Amino acid sequence: MKAMYYERFGEMPEIRTLPDPVAVPGAVVVKVEATGLCRSDWHGWRGHDSDIRLPHVPGHEFAGVVAAVGDGVVRHKVGDRVTVPFVSGCGHCHECRSGNQQVCEEQFQPGFTHWGSFAEYVAIHYADNNLVTLPDSMAFATAASLGCRFATSFRAVVDQARVRGGEWVAVHGCGGVGLSAIMIAAAQGASVIAVDISSEKLELALSLGATAAINSRDVASVVQAVKDLTGGGAHASIDALGHPETCFNSIANLRRRGRHVQVGLMLGEHTTPKIPMAEVISRELEIYGSHGMQAWRYDAMLEMISAGKLQPQKLIGGSLTLSEAASALTNMDAFADTGIRIIDRFV
Repeated sequence: MKAMYYERFGEMPEIRTLPDPVAVPGAVVVKVEATGLCRSDWHGWRGHDSDIRLPHVPGHEFAGVVAAVGDGVVRHKVGDRVTVPFVSGCGHCHECRSGNQQVCEEQFQPGFTHWGSFAEYVAIHYADNNLVTLPDSMAFATAASLGCRFATSFRAVVDQARVRGGEWVAVHGCGGVGLSAIMIAAAQGASVIAVDISSEKLELALSLGATAAINSRDVASVVQAVKDLTGGGAHASIDALGHPETCFNSIANLRRRGRHVQVGLMLGEHTTPKIPMAEVISRELEIYGSHGMQAWRYDAMLEMISAGKLQPQKLIGGSLTLSEAASALTNMDAFADTGIRIIDRFV
């Protein structure tokens, strides 16, 4: 198979011909039809993720067709159209038994703990616990865009932040995660404030359901700007970027008893951001993390998509070949992309 491959962190990935994966017991092999290029892949390439063992094939949000089935797999067959959460549960640890596969103690993550989807084929372990069957009407590119950013945002907005109609929600960062969160929060009936440094991304956020937009370069204080717009602060706020400044602002712009959800990864030198703990205590603020979404929760998200309440296809910013994606991956720290870019040609 053709795959993107690197032997050292930070060096330009190569496109190599590698052995096809094998469907071991409990696993399937999926022929990748589309796979998203995500900033998490950039973090992995930079060496910020301790789960990666070199050499490595990245890629973790994808959709495709089951090409081979290992012994013991009973829920899926060759030809099934599928996707998978980027965090897959083992099925037998305490967290999996409680329904929280997204924080599985022995989790399988294609593109991190194992070789990923920037390849023509990818092996998925614990297949019966984690594969999600796709509606026939859903394009593979749309399904690939769900696997990390959209599904993670769905859990962050709906399950963690518990966003309700009539609330104010601030979303800091309008990349793939942030734009997904904006669309989902608006679909929940919330008034959403988009925060970013890019006028182009803020315009897209407004078209996807944001009520207001704040360019952080144009205001003296993002926190005060949010409080002014909301009459005292957001009910819920999401750091969709993963930076000490956006994390701080997201917590500090909350009203009393507000909820902050950290979705953007805080890795490398950003692992210990400054937090306004005095306000967390005095205002009884709630702080949550959000790390993927369980396979069993996909049904709720897919129902909203099928009903037209969510339109993740609007977040797709363009397609790439596998060869083009190598340089695109290495430049992701520039934050230049508007929307989600999809690899759909393996040349």
